[in-house]
Amino acid sequence: MAGLVYLDHAATTPMRPDAVEAMLPFLTERFANPSGSHRFARDARRAVDEARDRVAEVIGCRPGEVVFTGCGTESDNAAIVGAISRGRAVCPAAEHHAVLHVVERNHGTIVGVDATAHVALDQLDAALGPDVAVVSVMAVNNEVGTITDLTAVAHLVRDRAPNAVLHTDAVQAACWLDLRDLWPHVDTMSLSGHKFGGPKGVGVLALRDGIGVDPFIVGGGQERDRRSGTHNVAGIVALAEALAATDVERPTETARVASLRDRLVGGLVAAIPGTRETVPAEAKIAGSAHVMFEGLESEALLYLLDEAGVCASAASACSSGAMDPSHVLAAMGIDRTWAAGALRMSLGRTTTDGDVDAALDALTDAVATLRSRTAARA
Repeated sequence: MAGLVYLDHAATTPMRPDAVEAMLPFLTERFANPSGSHRFARDARRAVDEARDRVAEVIGCRPGEVVFTGCGTESDNAAIVGAISRGRAVCPAAEHHAVLHVVERNHGTIVGVDATAHVALDQLDAALGPDVAVVSVMAVNNEVGTITDLTAVAHLVRDRAPNAVLHTDAVQAACWLDLRDLWPHVDTMSLSGHKFGGPKGVGVLALRDGIGVDPFIVGGGQERDRRSGTHNVAGIVALAEALAATDVERPTETARVASLRDRLVGGLVAAIPGTRETVPAEAKIAGSAHVMFEGLESEALLYLLDEAGVCASAASACSSGAMDPSHVLAAMGIDRTWAAGALRMSLGRTTTDGDVDAALDALTDAVATLRSRTAARA
């Protein structure tokens, strides 16, 4: 990453050195399959069990309620598909596609969100009923960083759909919110290792004891028949190491990164006319610096930022050569003129003051370049 300004932590985070160190023995001499019966297999199984204990402590659940999966997407799919045979699924329109597409494919109900991407509680209330089997509402929006009021969501679900499984995609939450505050309100929770300094290819589905969720992957009986398949021991150990370190550092890192984010966003709004912060700082996580530039296109902006060594992402996707507003911004009711120029910058553990300075300079130059080109064509 030498020479690069990395502001894409919501996409993935750099692995923590201690997490890399923790996983290496299980990629070399401690390679045994934990489902075996010999001493080397038992050693691997002990490592998985110890990791399970560490993850449970951070979530606030029992160790037996931790199910290791292959990623956050699998965890989301498993939570919804595992319950949907019993009735209808409900989710907000701004959910991650790992939730939204599953609900749509199974003819579930999609409810609206407000201008800050928080689920519209009146619409959620109207969508609930005794036929609802699962409700999925993300703890933190992956695009704009909005923090969900899970207490209010849970109150509605328990009252209006008492038999429903309440799931939360907490993939973007672990770095910024104490998961122990979320767990009492939900039945299932998804995490993904690479979002908090662990490796890619390993996730968690916290599944409350007694909740009726059918297994998503069958065939080997691992994870107490809740998720079959040979354990990714190295990934599981590294995930637990990263999550434990994240939990310890969270209070100081949240304050530090929030200060950097406020300086970045405030500097952009002050320096560049036609700049809006998409969601107010008080409504979102510390690491989210999502902004919109009026009259610009994200694709062109990202190209110039990449040339300047700044890594960010857009809130738009290119489809058949046309830039379409993201489903999140569309659900929030943001005008296409603004949505087309959306930029998701996400800060994290490795972000520095120098990164903010470099990003401010690069963005100021990039916007000026694009607007001068537009003026020249007019």
